[in-house]
Amino acid sequence: MTETSRGFRERPVSFVRRSGRMSEAQERAWSDLSPRYLIPVERDVAATSILPGSTIDPAETFGRDARLIVEIGSGQGHAIVHAAGSDPDADFLAVEVFRAGLARTMLDADRAGIDNLRLVEANAPEVLQHLLPAGSVDEIWIFFPDPWHKKRHTKRRLIAPEFPPIAAAALRPGGVLRLATDWEDYAVQMREVMDAASGFTRDFDGDWACRFEGRVLTAFERKGARVGRDIRDLTYRRDAETRT
Repeated sequence: MTETSRGFRERPVSFVRRSGRMSEAQERAWSDLSPRYLIPVERDVAATSILPGSTIDPAETFGRDARLIVEIGSGQGHAIVHAAGSDPDADFLAVEVFRAGLARTMLDADRAGIDNLRLVEANAPEVLQHLLPAGSVDEIWIFFPDPWHKKRHTKRRLIAPEFPPIAAAALRPGGVLRLATDWEDYAVQMREVMDAASGFTRDFDGDWACRFEGRVLTAFERKGARVGRDIRDLTYRRDAETRT
């Protein structure tokens, strides 16, 4: 076990990988569409880990040089499939650990004829640190991550002090980190963590950012609003100066 992978596994990951069954359509999508959409990765110590040194070349993966937008926790893929279809000049990478969600994403992308989207089944921090070259990402999106709302589980939250340096290393200077949640205390934690993070600057005025227009309104977001939860957006820009 390497020092880097040991470090990831010392801290609880931000997900519990449940063994939900896929539908027949999802099974077919996984079999038929994975070669087109899914990036194969070498594993380290866990089923969702990435072996250090397994860095890809995004231009080779997508077949061109273009802006790269990464969505962490893409779920069923509604947001990223819509975004990829709406912005064909950019490339999109969906990061998810739940295979059924990835299969649904591939199905919808195929039906829409989308070619500027790839998927990876892996733990997000390891994708940013080991799979993607430093400074290669233009935007990172994290929309409605698991809030782990029970007090004993909050240590699993993705947006914690350990995360900003990993995101900063993956982002190009001037790149953007977009966050959204419908869980108020997690929104406050996100803001506190990012305000204190070296290498990032707020890209909004006031207490919260305006809703990101590029985020399609999903059933999940509608449900949060319907039960009275405020949707909180945050936007941070990676500082332009060279990091040492």
